[in-house]
Amino acid sequence: MNTATEYDYIIVGAGSAGSALAYRLSENPANKVLLLEAGKASHPFSRVPVSFGLLIDNPAANWRFFSEPEEGTANRAIPVPRGKLLGGSSSINGLVYVRGQTLDYDTWAQRGCRGWSWADVEPLFRRMENYEKGGDGIRGSGGPLSVTEVPDQNPLYDALFDAAVAAGYKRNDDYNGPDQEGIVKTQATISGGRRMSTAHCYLRPAMRRKNLRVVTQAMTLGLILEGRRCVGVRYFHASRRYEARARAEVILSAGAIGSPQILELSGIGKGEILRRHGIEVQHELGAVGENFRDHINARIQWKVTAPGISFNQRAQGLGLVGQVFKYLTTGGGFLSLPSAPLLAFLKTRPELASPDVQMHLVPYAVKDPKRRKLHAFPGMTVGCYQLRPESLGSIHIRSADPTAQPAIRFNFLGDPLDRETMVEGFKMMRRIVQAGPMDGYRGEEYSPGAEVDGDAAIEQWIRANSETAYHPIGTCRMGPGADAVVDEELKVHGLDGLRIADASIFPTMPSGNTNAPSIMVGEKCADLIMAR
Repeated sequence: MNTATEYDYIIVGAGSAGSALAYRLSENPANKVLLLEAGKASHPFSRVPVSFGLLIDNPAANWRFFSEPEEGTANRAIPVPRGKLLGGSSSINGLVYVRGQTLDYDTWAQRGCRGWSWADVEPLFRRMENYEKGGDGIRGSGGPLSVTEVPDQNPLYDALFDAAVAAGYKRNDDYNGPDQEGIVKTQATISGGRRMSTAHCYLRPAMRRKNLRVVTQAMTLGLILEGRRCVGVRYFHASRRYEARARAEVILSAGAIGSPQILELSGIGKGEILRRHGIEVQHELGAVGENFRDHINARIQWKVTAPGISFNQRAQGLGLVGQVFKYLTTGGGFLSLPSAPLLAFLKTRPELASPDVQMHLVPYAVKDPKRRKLHAFPGMTVGCYQLRPESLGSIHIRSADPTAQPAIRFNFLGDPLDRETMVEGFKMMRRIVQAGPMDGYRGEEYSPGAEVDGDAAIEQWIRANSETAYHPIGTCRMGPGADAVVDEELKVHGLDGLRIADASIFPTMPSGNTNAPSIMVGEKCADLIMAR
């Protein structure tokens, strides 16, 4: 065993939160920081925005987890992609930037997480943003993370906007502003045609500092505990085992899958699970790995009748050559797009105070969801998920081997409200695309097809065909009491010297894509540590 030099802070995981945390902690030259990342430094395709499709099943950049077969997904094992690079999933994600609703964070505070209300976290979102339209007291300017509105123009987008209005929904100029509701142009972590991952925006500048050491391909084996204090980390790198000691704190930022796995491998968790795998219980904490949530995403595909506007035509064969040339010369075109150029945040019931579903409107149709291969016919896709699902799953180790994938159980559609909301959202997608302004563009519904009709049939189709939206959260829940893992300062209950800062601490699901809230958690954790 080789023991490395001591550090003040050790961060495990260089993803969305971990990179932001490393950036902020290393701003103080007195802090000596070690950042451990199990994945590689980078992938040559990652900087290109459309790489979310290229890397969705690539083991060089993706951990390629799978869920357990369950009733909620018709006994299918669902792919669970997670980034395997510096920047974590921000280096392979769909680049959609969503802060969430005021209600989300006020709910966290109401559940006992003091300091996490919207009034508390909104300044952090502004601090991290460099929004192309500038800061205005609501949006941020000059932060590390560049955020831009999709510049792509397409008659199909105009028709979808008009169709949504015709169906009774409104337009919205800034869904990250005071009101999320409406159909919108997507704001994305893209600038100049390049992906704005946290590796690029936060970590690369920080790595120039002498007080930050970043070690990639470093598999964390477990935490080092001395009594009730975490004093370091054991990890494997370049065929050797190492120990790193922390004078101040260890912070887990390995994500909603990795953080509970590392806790359990270290003997922290539900005793029954630990003993089952031959792990000595160091600290009983039954909430580890529980409270797991994700978005189940149902998609409908249509054929498009208007020529030349679907990327199924514009980005295949010679058209793809043209798109590559356009990207290389202008930074625009198909390769510069996020996973959805348009979004819609809508209410499934008029009595709701805020939107409860999110739709992604996409100018192409995918034949092979696993590898994102496009259909030969011109098409379009609309996807929908419930913003705040109630169904709770779990993530637990299946072995004491740190390289073994954990057991991921979504429990999708386990709650009746989730089933009702998804079915209604599905019908709303059809309502928008069937509205009059789409008559000149809308062809036949290719998948699932008009024959899938009625609530029972729609629900069964969702179970048999939907995927995750890649937003795992909650497995190290923040809050007071026995059903939580960390307190409002992100300190692990009952232990000293250990915090968790990533999406695993979310008490409930934020309303939208989870990358922006995850970065915010990294920013918040830095403030808590440095008591700003």
